[in-house]
Amino acid sequence: MGRVKRGVTTRAKHKRLLEQAKGYYGRRKNTIRIARQAVEKAGQYAYRDRKVKKRSFRALWIQRINAAVRAEGLTYGQFMHALKVTGVDLDRKVLADMAMHEGDAFRALIGQVRGNVVQAEQQQAAAT
Repeated sequence: MGRVKRGVTTRAKHKRLLEQAKGYYGRRKNTIRIARQAVEKAGQYAYRDRKVKKRSFRALWIQRINAAVRAEGLTYGQFMHALKVTGVDLDRKVLADMAMHEGDAFRALIGQVRGNVVQAEQQQAAAT
């Protein structure tokens, strides 16, 4: 029985790993031991940041909605509560996009929500 030489598979594994480390600085791009550490750490960061990205975008949308709503004399919390009371079912991504690109439609939405909230408060005051 002949012996098994593993140079081909090892070289293929190293080649694949160094391909992933392409663009790294210094020995991280061409020394297999250091490149492996760098690629593993990069994978950990990528995994973590795919989750963080969602949080970051939600925070950005909230900031954009808040800025647009404050220009109309409301706060973010009041506006979101008014949307819920009114029954408008738009998510923050769509609201932020409306605020950025379709200002007239967003102002119309604020006006509609504001009117419905005033009516709801009057009905609630009359009930008590």
